[in-house]
Parts: sequence; structure tokens; C-alpha cells
Amino acid sequence: MKIGIIGAGNIGGNLTRRLTALGHDVSVANSRGPQTLTALAQETGATPVAVSEAARGAEVVVVTIPLKNTPDLPPGLFDGAADGFAVIDTGNYYPKERDGRIAAIENEGLTESRWTQQHLGHPVIKAFNGTYAQDILDKPRPKGDPERMALPVAGDDEAAKNIVRDLIDELGFDTVDAGGIDDSWRQQPGTPVYGLRGGLDAVTKALAEASAKRPPAFRA
Repeated sequence: MKIGIIGAGNIGGNLTRRLTALGHDVSVANSRGPQTLTALAQETGATPVAVSEAARGAEVVVVTIPLKNTPDLPPGLFDGAADGFAVIDTGNYYPKERDGRIAAIENEGLTESRWTQQHLGHPVIKAFNGTYAQDILDKPRPKGDPERMALPVAGDDEAAKNIVRDLIDELGFDTVDAGGIDDSWRQQPGTPVYGLRGGLDAVTKALAEASAKRPPAFRA
């Protein structure tokens, strides 16, 4: 598949490494410009591009940037993307450490990914937000392996969700359907599944045990 990755930090960089290794055609962008991605491109064979070009022709677009920077993405971000493309949102709201206070999340009760979706103007699939970046490189296991980790995946677009779940399976992880985007609070920071290195049963149990009340550590 042709995949665009916006954000070349820990998650974005390691997804670039794995997806290129699996034979996907990956374009990668960051806020500092393609000239700063030379080393990653040489290592992986990915194509460094401007943010405005990352989704061109892409069947999957991964948005993996600080939540507070989402409104700063350029207009027409998805112009030229492939028909039926899926958008993966890996973001988390960290009001104290990074993002500041976002009233729509704290006052209006929007899930973090609903807020992101509104700014992007396209349905998103929430995945990888509670995954340790190094695990993307170190923890893949074949299907049926008893040590295979499972990742929660939430979103409203079932076709896009299936694309994302199939891609995660190819990466070496199981998935658990965590519901629609308004259910994605179950995998936000501070919930039992966030950072959980567990299989299908453990992830399913953790999602069921989540509380909709945002923990104090993740409120401004």
C-alpha cells in the first residue's frame, strides 16, 4: 500500500521502519521539512516530503503529532489521497506536560480523537496511542503466538477500521475493536489499557474496566 506518515517522532519513525520493511511505499513528513528526514529516508527507503504532500495517493495516512499541533496542519491535507483512504490517529492529550488546556475535551467531554477528527475534517481510526514505540520494532509476533500483543482500535468508519486492523495484523499484533470514536475514551491516557502489553483477553478486559472520568493527572 501507499502510506503517508505525518510526524517522524518515536511512533512515526518506527512505523516508517516497519512498514517500509514490509514492502509498503511510505512517504514521511514532519514540521521541520523533508530536508531533516534524510537519515530516516536513507535508513528505510521512505520518501521524505512536505506535510502538504504526505497524503498524496495514500491509502492510509498516519497522523502522529502532538495533539496541540493538529489545528496547525495545512488546509487540503488529504487532497489527492486515494479513494476510501483511512486516517490513523495516534494522538493523546497531555495537558500538563505538553498540550495546555483544550476546553472542548475537558469541558464538553469530547474524546481526544473526536476533537482531532473535527479539526482534520475526516473520520479517524484511533490506534497505537497507548503503544510503546519500541514495541513496534521489538514485539511483533506471528498470528497465534501466545505472546502476541493486542492493540485497541476505535473508529466509526468500519471499512477504514478494517483496513487499519489488517495493517496492524501485518505488523505482527492482534487487535480488539474498541467501538466508535466516542468510545475511544476507553483507550485514552490513564485507562487500564493504556500502555498495556497484553493479549486479546487482557485488552478486552481492560477496555471493559475503563472509567469515563478523566484522571486528575490528565486534566489541566
